[in-house]
Amino acid sequence: MLLNVLMTIAGFVILIKCADYFVDGAASFAKNFKIPTVVIGLTIVAFGSSAPELAISFNSHLSGNTDMLFGNVIGSSISNILLILGLAVLIRPFKINGDVIKKEIPILLLVTLGFSVLFLDNLFDNSIPNTLTRSDGIVLILFFTIFVYYLIAILKNSDNSTENQEPKYKTLVSIILMILGLAGIIWSSDLIVNNAAEIAASIGISQKIISVTIISIGTSLPELITTITAAKKGENGMAIGNIVGSNIFNICIVIGLPVALLGDVSTAAFSVVDIFYMLIAVVLLWVFSAIDRDLRRYEASILIGIYATYGIYIFMQ
Repeated sequence: MLLNVLMTIAGFVILIKCADYFVDGAASFAKNFKIPTVVIGLTIVAFGSSAPELAISFNSHLSGNTDMLFGNVIGSSISNILLILGLAVLIRPFKINGDVIKKEIPILLLVTLGFSVLFLDNLFDNSIPNTLTRSDGIVLILFFTIFVYYLIAILKNSDNSTENQEPKYKTLVSIILMILGLAGIIWSSDLIVNNAAEIAASIGISQKIISVTIISIGTSLPELITTITAAKKGENGMAIGNIVGSNIFNICIVIGLPVALLGDVSTAAFSVVDIFYMLIAVVLLWVFSAIDRDLRRYEASILIGIYATYGIYIFMQ
């Protein structure tokens, strides 16, 4: 137990430092190529920071741990907005670009709604468990192609004058920092999750609680540290892009790809309540962003407070 605690602490130290290098490298890469930092946040940063979730989803499907498969994605999607973005804004409030409000968050809402309809079979027929079929997985991947099409449109129509700041590092150094930083983020996250899960299992916590708390928050540590680091460095586009892109990637690819490739999965542990929290998180993000294009500390407090109610719900089951 003591060794697990020490390894978890060491993992956090490595994670924070690697995230710092990763954000600096990604921001410099964007500025070297005149790419809007929000695009880097929606792609390289978001997809890279979701790598732990993807690995866990495949492992969970292959091992038959369906509760962990769903908990990994549902829990991460909820914690990314309510907890992680909430903490980032609590530390440093920041402005939201108009396109994020008008296009990127609505795409996330569309993807989340689509997943909800595909998943909630039990809502329409009480005799069957909530299931994602192989065809559902293919539909989720098709949703992802809409997002990719949007990203291509951004690159074609981007105004390079908005990315005219001098990069901190040259292109080669930026790429090296991104690769090493991301590798360190993934490795240290895995270290934290494995040791935290062992601590939880040793004191008798259920698989659902482990998956939606320790595993989902643990695998979301890259998003947490990257978002906070980006916000502190003034890279607001990367900060919000990381969260939105990660959630889209989690729903469409992290759960869609394993299901499409490996077959149907069912669960009785997750219900309409869990999906409600997924949806309300996106809706609140959209509403708070649209009010005055700012995310403020009192709004962050509301997000964190709602996440706390979800935590209470999970532990009371």
